[in-house]
Amino acid sequence: MKLMKVLIVLMLVVFASTAVLASEGGNSRKGKYLYKKNCKTCHVAGAEGGELTPLSKTQMQWDRFFEKNKHKKNPDAWSKFSDKDLQDVNQFLYDHAVDSDQPETCG
Repeated sequence: MKLMKVLIVLMLVVFASTAVLASEGGNSRKGKYLYKKNCKTCHVAGAEGGELTPLSKTQMQWDRFFEKNKHKKNPDAWSKFSDKDLQDVNQFLYDHAVDSDQPETCG
């Protein structure tokens, strides 16, 4: 019983910290602009990077991507972005992910 309580608390802490990652001050509107200007050229159907929109991942998957993956296939693609810019793009993708309350493509 005590172990179960500890596991539940641990799961809540992990969930809460993941949810905070994207919502830590990123500007979703700026992130959308940056994504459309810099990312969309490679991430449309038939392009080199393949189609990728906010709907391509869940909120947790977007956070994990920005936290760990860091664009492994083409890390140079992120070299032009500041940490704040990346946080803004992450916020946009997170806010409109497939499991968000306002899912959308990036238009």
